[in-house]
Amino acid sequence: MPSLGADMEDGTLVEWRIHPGQHVKRGDIVAVIETSKGIIDIESFEEGVIARLVVEPGTRVPVGTPLALFEGAAGLGVGAAAAASARASTPLSEVHRQAVSPAARARAAALGVELSGLQGSGAEGAITLQDVERAVTAQHAPVGPSPSTGGPAATRAAIAAATAAAMARSKREIPHYYLQLSMDFSPALEWLEAYNSERPVTQRLLPAALLVRAIALAASRHAGFSGDHGAQGFEPATAVHVGMAIALRGGGLVAPALLQADEKPLATVMQELQDLVARARAGHLRASELASPTITLTSLGEEGVDVLMPVIHPPQVAIVGAGSVTDRPWVVNGRVEARKVLALSLAADHRVTDGRRGAQFLAAVRDLLSHPECL
Repeated sequence: MPSLGADMEDGTLVEWRIHPGQHVKRGDIVAVIETSKGIIDIESFEEGVIARLVVEPGTRVPVGTPLALFEGAAGLGVGAAAAASARASTPLSEVHRQAVSPAARARAAALGVELSGLQGSGAEGAITLQDVERAVTAQHAPVGPSPSTGGPAATRAAIAAATAAAMARSKREIPHYYLQLSMDFSPALEWLEAYNSERPVTQRLLPAALLVRAIALAASRHAGFSGDHGAQGFEPATAVHVGMAIALRGGGLVAPALLQADEKPLATVMQELQDLVARARAGHLRASELASPTITLTSLGEEGVDVLMPVIHPPQVAIVGAGSVTDRPWVVNGRVEARKVLALSLAADHRVTDGRRGAQFLAAVRDLLSHPECL
């Protein structure tokens, strides 16, 4: 059972999409699980042949519990075998040594926790002290048949409860600092209009794509804003995965990731954003999308909010907010003109960065948006 966030302790297997003897490729959907975040598709992170399905549909199991076994990978579940294999170049049929922090290894030995069954949340899948503590808690969670009940209302309530728990933890543990600036968004909108006028409707861009791309590029150039803060301190991400806060129909909020947004052109970011929003609202998100965000974007522009001060989603260390684009007086070349103005805000973790570095990061986002042709 993969971990889809620091607040997840268990999940319910809804159905299998594979069978013993089947050859699966990296990225194939192998199972569907239900968590407090909704119904999630689980992908295979490795290529191989399925030897055995360990868990029956309708069973609720703790994070780190093996769900299925690859051939030759006895004792490792689908997620664990993939994580172990990804960290080594030797064949999947061999059991690999998993990266474990010294503190986590000592704690696991003291508590009798078997490390081979855990899925690490640290850099490159390393097991952290937090992973061991979570496993101990999960051992006391009831395991057994627990089919989904209650329908959409129950799912929305679970999402709301999970969000509340994450936000309470964030305000309790993370020393936030906040920054805000306003920018002339007219050049970006003018560029968008010209860009879209030459393309069919299906290939046109929305301002959200510019925001995602600008945040991703700024985070890749300014250290301390993309990554996780755990028991071992800050661990920078190796790639920028921008979480996009998406409001669900009927209530609730999820923030799945646009993976490697710093490496993809605007057109690709736009296509993936549209797909992500559609699948989030249809309840077909993938585990990798929920577990991967390294920094998040949230926007209430459609609600008419000028400025928002968001709350960091742990274990991330930064979140960017975007308000409404409004008509405001703005000085251009010594003259006051009516311009389209956008307010950007940043909430960041003071354990990792300070206000000066935060100001530089936010200014970088502004400067990138001011030159959309370079995105």
